[in-house]
Amino acid sequence: MLASVPKATTHLPTCQPSPLRKSFLPPRTLHLPTNGQRQTGTLFTTTPKCTFQNPKPIQTAAAAVTASNTVATPSDAVGVSTLSSPQVRVDILSESLPFIQKFHGKTVVVKYGGAAMKSHALQQGVVQDLVLLCCVGLRPVLVHGGGPEINQWLQRLAIEPQFLNGLRVTDAATIEIVEMVLVGKVNKALVSLINKSGGSAVGLSGKDGRLLTARPSLAATGLGFVGDVASINPKILHSLIENGHIPVVASVAADEAGQAYNINADTVAGEVAAAVGAEKLILLTDVPGILMDRTDPGTIVKEVDLKGVKRLIEEGKVSGGMIPKVNCCIRSLAQGVKTASIIDGRLPHSLLLEILTDEGAGTMITG
Repeated sequence: MLASVPKATTHLPTCQPSPLRKSFLPPRTLHLPTNGQRQTGTLFTTTPKCTFQNPKPIQTAAAAVTASNTVATPSDAVGVSTLSSPQVRVDILSESLPFIQKFHGKTVVVKYGGAAMKSHALQQGVVQDLVLLCCVGLRPVLVHGGGPEINQWLQRLAIEPQFLNGLRVTDAATIEIVEMVLVGKVNKALVSLINKSGGSAVGLSGKDGRLLTARPSLAATGLGFVGDVASINPKILHSLIENGHIPVVASVAADEAGQAYNINADTVAGEVAAAVGAEKLILLTDVPGILMDRTDPGTIVKEVDLKGVKRLIEEGKVSGGMIPKVNCCIRSLAQGVKTASIIDGRLPHSLLLEILTDEGAGTMITG
């Protein structure tokens, strides 16, 4: 059992401290094409463009980042015959040991959404990643929204959406559909997928066990039943986590009077992470991470601290839909979460890339 593995850090004779993501873990070299230059600094680290093609199962995705002796270029990173050899698979597992030791017994909260929710292949990858992480001793919690599903059901039920300044108005009819879809359909579908893959998932909404108490969102005046988290009671989550279950939380909650509210799933994930004392918060998105140049994925910021990310907001490098995600990370870090990452959910097995490699799959913000 991996739980019996000693906690001592693995030391390799030729290792030097990794300049990337400032980890105690042995550095890994990923050979990339020379269409960009790696830049390092006290604020952030950028990396060249890297496009993975022909996604394969878990071992292959991990090998693309971890098997430095066999990876030559991104196009070679997947599908090469050498990756199927037993020795390479053993090497990959061995190289994952320090990461498994670092996170063993720690809680990781994942916000699930975006392309990873719309693509069946990516959805399967996220589910497999969660079950694998649970099997090697991590304690994952999954928080989800479900915007695309809500839109589909509103159309099917011929409910005309209302908008104010480009934002959806969640009226009484709409909040019924939101709760029905998120809690009754999306949540239970995810629970079934996790259980089918060998995990033990339990579906919840904010209403269950008084997990979340909602209040009207001050930033959503005129938008109807759009809420914020007023308070959180993590007792039910602790009970599930300690008994080896994977909580799956839908971002719907009620106020003190019992009125249902739709809450942004990023916000819920950040508050849940803080309440359960998570080691890490991960937001799955449809972008590579924080970019210095929004038009160039090669300018990704690999790691930044709180002071640095606030400076990026002031300079306009973080803008639009990325601002609430970054603010969610900042708030969770201020409440004790160790690190928060905004990662590219379009990458196959991006959760494993983020947790079990020092390259990561997006931008990591540290306290």
